[in-house]
Amino acid sequence: MHYSDLFNTERFEEICRSCVASSSACGRKCGERYGSRSAARVAFLTMSQFIFLQREWAAVFEAASKAEVAVHADPRTACFYARRALELAVGWAYKHDAILKLPYQDNLSALIHEPSFKQTAGEAVFSKARVINTLGNRAVHSHRPVPESDALAAVRELFHVAYWFARTYARSERPDAGLAFDPSALPRPVQAAAQTAEQLQTLEARLREKDENLSALLADKTALDEELKRLRIEIAEAKKAANAQPDTHDYSESETRDYFIDLLLKEAGWTLDHQRDREFEISGMPNAQGKGFVDYVLWGDDGKPLGLIEAKRTRRGAGRTTTGEALRRLPGTAVRPAACHLLFQRL
Repeated sequence: MHYSDLFNTERFEEICRSCVASSSACGRKCGERYGSRSAARVAFLTMSQFIFLQREWAAVFEAASKAEVAVHADPRTACFYARRALELAVGWAYKHDAILKLPYQDNLSALIHEPSFKQTAGEAVFSKARVINTLGNRAVHSHRPVPESDALAAVRELFHVAYWFARTYARSERPDAGLAFDPSALPRPVQAAAQTAEQLQTLEARLREKDENLSALLADKTALDEELKRLRIEIAEAKKAANAQPDTHDYSESETRDYFIDLLLKEAGWTLDHQRDREFEISGMPNAQGKGFVDYVLWGDDGKPLGLIEAKRTRRGAGRTTTGEALRRLPGTAVRPAACHLLFQRL
C-alpha cells in the first residue's frame, strides 16, 4: 500500500479489497487485527503523533500525518508535507489571531519572519519553522537526493511547532506538556513510489489554487464576516488562557540550533564529514585545564582554518574573541575573522 492511500477512503478500500483477494498489496490482515478495513484505517490515523491536531485543525493534521508516514518511504515528500502543514497552521494563525500583522507578502518565509509572529511564537518555534521551510523548499526546488535524516528532522521540528500551535490556540483540550516525539514510532510502509521534485512542484501549484488568499481576506478588516469576528474573540480568550500558564514543553532548542547550522553549512558547500570539523580541541582557554572546544571549524584546502563558529543561544554571547584568540595560537593557523563573523550573523 502506498502511504498516501491511507488518506483517500475510496482508494484505501479498493486496495484492501485487493489485499483480501491476493494477500500481497498490504502485507497484513486488517480484518483479523482490527475487525474491518475501515477500522484499520482509523486505527492507523489515531496512532499518529499529531493526533492532537485532528479535532480543531483537520487539514493541518492530514498534512502532518502525510509527512509522518513518508519519512522512511519517501523523504522528499515528507519534507514537502511538513512544510505544507506549517503553511496551513501559520495561515490559520494569521487569519484567526488579530495580533498577527500581515507582512508585505503572504508567502511562508515572509509570514514566519514577520515580527509579530516571531514575538508570538518565540525564538525556539521560529527557528524550527525556518528549518521546516528550508527543507520543504529544497525538497521541491532541488534535485539533490533528500536523505531520511532530513525528513526525520522536518517531521520532528513540525511536531514541536504543532505542539506550540495547539497549546496556544486550542479552544478545547490542549496537548499535554509531556508529549515527546518518538522517531521509533514512525510507520514503515511496505511499498512507496517516491515523488520527484517536478511532481511536487505540480502538487504545490494545485494546492495553492485551493488555499485562501490571506492578503485579500485580511486587507479590509472592516469587511470581516461575523463568524470570523466571533472566532477571533474565542481564539484571543484561548490564547490568553494558554499564556497564563508556563509552557514547560521541551522544545529541544539545542538540537534545532545544531541541526540548522549543519543544514546551512552543507548548503554553502561545507561537507562536515571529518572529525576535526566539529568539537575541535584547542588550548590556551581561560579555565583550569587550559583547554576548550570549537563547535565548528571551517578548513581551507591548505589545511588552515578559514573560520570558526560557536553555536550559542541567541540570548547568550558567543565568546568568539576568546576562542578565536586561542585558535590563532595553533601553529600554522590563519583564522579569518571576517568569514567567521559573516557566517555567524547568517546563522
